[in-house]
Amino acid sequence: MTSKFRQDLFKFNILRRIVQFLSFILFSAIVFNLSEPPLLPILWTVGTPQYIVIDAFTALQVTFYYPAFPWLAIASFLIIGILLGKSLCGWICPFGFIQDLIDFVKRKKMEVSPRTHESMIYVKYVILSITLFISVTFSAAKLMGASGSYEKALGIFAKAPFTTLSPAETLFSTLPQMLSNFDSEILSNPLFWAQLFIMVGVLVFAAYVPRGWCKYFCPHGAIMAILNRFSFLGLRRDLVKCAKGECRLCIEACPMNVYILDLPWEKFSDPECIYCLKCVDSCTNKAIKLKYP
Repeated sequence: MTSKFRQDLFKFNILRRIVQFLSFILFSAIVFNLSEPPLLPILWTVGTPQYIVIDAFTALQVTFYYPAFPWLAIASFLIIGILLGKSLCGWICPFGFIQDLIDFVKRKKMEVSPRTHESMIYVKYVILSITLFISVTFSAAKLMGASGSYEKALGIFAKAPFTTLSPAETLFSTLPQMLSNFDSEILSNPLFWAQLFIMVGVLVFAAYVPRGWCKYFCPHGAIMAILNRFSFLGLRRDLVKCAKGECRLCIEACPMNVYILDLPWEKFSDPECIYCLKCVDSCTNKAIKLKYP
């Protein structure tokens, strides 16, 4: 019993939960107010007047709106993506942490077929493409002095098309502000109900499909998935220790449906991998390890 307790205590997943919780508390501590908060590729909010970190994808959209080229936001994605891959999605992202908490609510999960999964993972690239198309074309129109009618047509979506309906923005900003300063007029706003519907739908979906938002809908994840292919960070599978023909524990443990046993053993950094290291913890033969670079 003591030996098993020690093994469980030192698993990566325990450490990851602690890091996720501390990160969430730190990002939520509005007593911090940095003059130049860092940009990170995580799903967060810009709705609070004080913050310690900025959502890089929102910063990218807002920068295009003014208009200017989003050098800092792009640099954030590139630097984090190359150095750490999608590890921030698994260890730091507040909305990822919320999904992991919801994962405990319903133990029986929905089975997503491999064919459906392979098709669904491209939805986040569609969301990313639509967002960038709106932001870039609006920025170009503004530079040419012809953005008046375009901005009127876009309305509230002109400044940050994705963030306006982002479930994280609703959860971490819109709802807390509404509860602290209740305004009955907000209840008659169709946009609020659209935001609420999307947020609830995403959270319910996460209860049935682990990390469902991350796998299929998150535009941050789409950008980081592209960069994850070139990341210094990766995983290695020891062929001597791996009981490939008899065991699939690593695949079953992976919340992102990464087919680990089909990847190169020397080093793999699958686009969907968030380095939660559940595969490492689940492997009874200790065949999977981190590899850097």
